[in-house]
Amino acid sequence: MSDVSRRNVVKASGAVALAVAASPGAMALVAAKAASPEAVNPRKMIHPELVEAAKRMPTMPEGFSFSNAMLPQLRGMAGSLTKEARSDVSVTERRIPGARNAPDVAVYIINARAGTTRPAILHMHGGGFILGSAKDSIRDLQDIAHSLDCVIVTVEYRLAPETRWQGALDDNYAGLKWLYANAAELGADRAKIAVMGESAGGGHAALLAIASRDRGEVPIAFQMLVYPMLDDRTGSSRKTPGHVGFIGWRAHDNVFGWRSLLGQEPGGDSVPADAVPARTLNLAGLPPTFIGVGAIDLFVDEDIAFARRLADAGVSTELNVVPGAFHGFDAIAPETSIAKQFTSAKLNALRRAFGLPATI
Repeated sequence: MSDVSRRNVVKASGAVALAVAASPGAMALVAAKAASPEAVNPRKMIHPELVEAAKRMPTMPEGFSFSNAMLPQLRGMAGSLTKEARSDVSVTERRIPGARNAPDVAVYIINARAGTTRPAILHMHGGGFILGSAKDSIRDLQDIAHSLDCVIVTVEYRLAPETRWQGALDDNYAGLKWLYANAAELGADRAKIAVMGESAGGGHAALLAIASRDRGEVPIAFQMLVYPMLDDRTGSSRKTPGHVGFIGWRAHDNVFGWRSLLGQEPGGDSVPADAVPARTLNLAGLPPTFIGVGAIDLFVDEDIAFARRLADAGVSTELNVVPGAFHGFDAIAPETSIAKQFTSAKLNALRRAFGLPATI
């Protein structure tokens, strides 16, 4: 049995069926969640292949938390980790018109080729809404574009707290409209446009899919949400067990990220539903969806809940829960078989969405 626990949510015969094929590691997780919090040793929840990677993760001092003052330094540090781009897959930077009264938006166009009609992906990077750049993801997106022979546009949306959620959504929607309007120039198929993002980028992608449905201007064929950041209540009004989110992005980090994006304290009744995918009441009519998350990722519960709600709304949804995996594990330990399996699951979901043959 694969180390990757897959929960494939599909609409079948008018009813929603949730089929779970769980590995022993995943079943152990279920048992651990059923036990009292005192019975769970967080370190023992880490997948064996990820133990060494977890040891390499930076450990913050007790009581450390983000602040606005440290963001410039943290952004500089994050930018220094950008991978070298491939030379065999084209990348072009371009500035496109922003929303009304908003600045132009920088985008990076990967594997464009006029005169062809290929699937397209609009991508949004991660970084807790406060960090990161579209440039950080270029190498990984080149690999995807090469594997699928698709065109990818990744958006340099404005970050919080300097820009609140409406501005970031405007930037991402501008990118979507531009991709759609310029499909012929890019070699893109208007009927096969997916949105994709990791972590905060997954939250942006989910919010963009909802906005696209509501505005009715650009059809989205698929959404690829990779350990997405979907719910402001995680870590604020909704507490998490100790074995979830203890590596990488933690509960108080999440509170800071959401506070920065919303411009108010997260978790309360006054938070606008339009700003938070998990608060959106009606999920019907959204595109087919893939959600992948680690079982000890801070976002595991909110991602499972969102997948369940999508399924209940009649949206074809695949949920992939990886036992013993923490936030961003596939980027931190890409050489492990569990990360490779996760990457393969993502690529195959995109292949199916685009009508391409899947690989084993």
